[in-house]
Amino acid sequence: MTDITIIKSKNGEYKRVTCTGHAGYADAGSDIVCAAISMLVINTINSLDELTDVRMEVESNEDKGLIDCRFVEELDADAVLLLDSMVLGLKNVVSQYGKQYLKLKFKEV
Repeated sequence: MTDITIIKSKNGEYKRVTCTGHAGYADAGSDIVCAAISMLVINTINSLDELTDVRMEVESNEDKGLIDCRFVEELDADAVLLLDSMVLGLKNVVSQYGKQYLKLKFKEV
């Protein structure tokens, strides 16, 4: 199962996105759920990097299925829109394939 934690401040500002594990929907190399999750998360981080001025610290480890993205400053409206879009896509993955493959959590700090 993939665990994704979206961490926001008490004001609702994105602070961090952490993604760990592999979905386990199918064998490695043919797991469409894992591919969908990875695509949503990685494309969002790449879009933030290329299309906005957001400063972030990103750590990843493919073997562990780890992507950890921490935002070091307040996000602008474009960055928030990209992250909201990612969350929408992840919620759709959960509703289509089930919580046994993707656990999406929200935390407030």
